[in-house]
Amino acid sequence: MSEEKKWYSLRVISGKERKIKERLEAEIQRNGWDEFISQVLVPTEKVYKIRNGKKVISERNILPGYILLEAIPGKLSGEIVTAIANVPNVIHFLGKTTPIPMREAEANRLLGKVDESQDAAESLIEPFIVGETVKIVDGPFSEFIGDIQEVNEEKKKLKVIVKIFGRGTEVELNFMQVEKTS
Repeated sequence: MSEEKKWYSLRVISGKERKIKERLEAEIQRNGWDEFISQVLVPTEKVYKIRNGKKVISERNILPGYILLEAIPGKLSGEIVTAIANVPNVIHFLGKTTPIPMREAEANRLLGKVDESQDAAESLIEPFIVGETVKIVDGPFSEFIGDIQEVNEEKKKLKVIVKIFGRGTEVELNFMQVEKTS
């Protein structure tokens, strides 16, 4: 008979989430707590930036300064909570000495976001904005400069107006064919 596990939020020093996750996993393993603490998770999403005409993918924290911990509620008590809170760069559990589990809907929303990101659903860190000026770096209009008239986030396409022989011409380009002008 396995007990229902719940997700707990652990407040940590922002920017050190991955390192803390490794330390927590080592601590859990060393103390044999893996029977009731099943997962330690840093919620991230894949994002991309276009640098020099190339798509650069990186991971970004969805919740900077937080780590999620899945555990059996009754087992997560006194000395274990204190031991986890004493791991370097850990601030405290949400609920301090008596951790408060996340509501199921809240956890599912966050975990759903994490699961989507595993399916490479990427979003652009610096989105394109209508009216912004961009330089075309690929295709027949390479080196032309134009203004964005329309942004289609789903299809990752832009409609850009470029001046050809003094007349504004609309061209449809994908996000990879342009870069922002500084």
